[in-house]
Amino acid sequence: MADLDRAREALRAAMTAWAVAEVRGDQARVTLVPDSDQLALHLERVDPAWSLTWACESVAPPVVRARLSVLGAVREGLASGHSLQDAKLRALADAAHFFGVALPTEAQWVEYDPEEGPNTADLVAEAESAAAPAARPAARPPEPPRDPQMEKARRHIEDLMDQIRAAGKGGEAARVIMNGYGETLEESRAIYKELQAILRG
Repeated sequence: MADLDRAREALRAAMTAWAVAEVRGDQARVTLVPDSDQLALHLERVDPAWSLTWACESVAPPVVRARLSVLGAVREGLASGHSLQDAKLRALADAAHFFGVALPTEAQWVEYDPEEGPNTADLVAEAESAAAPAARPAARPPEPPRDPQMEKARRHIEDLMDQIRAAGKGGEAARVIMNGYGETLEESRAIYKELQAILRG
């Protein structure tokens, strides 16, 4: 358990970059994500055998699945983004969340330049100050235990997604799961039914 705490701390320490979720004119919605170089540096200290793999669920819109393995624990994240690279980083942040890393609940809107990208200068300082208190173990209560039924629902949806991809309908299904697998069992069931309809259709 202490080892997984070290993995969580390493993931928290790497959360210093920003990925674009969407762009509207000269504004972009960005979310906090791990910096890949920092991630490698921090996780290497915790588990030299850690691994990270990616699967592209959809190119348009970009949807990516990240599979992160640290100290024998494996977590998957799924996310969309403005580009495939943004989707990759957001999926990695989603996987970090399933390791118990608390993420900001709301994305931030910033100025956006098509050539220079999002202007996150003001947000970087915020992210660094948010990461600092995480170093103190007593700073936040432990994450609540995961609901086994939700985990089971997630696995069912993932199995169904595999069947849908095999049937060549991954792009259509990716739009359904773009915002995740649902926050409640009812939402997960509704998503599952929608995906079943795609597979049958």
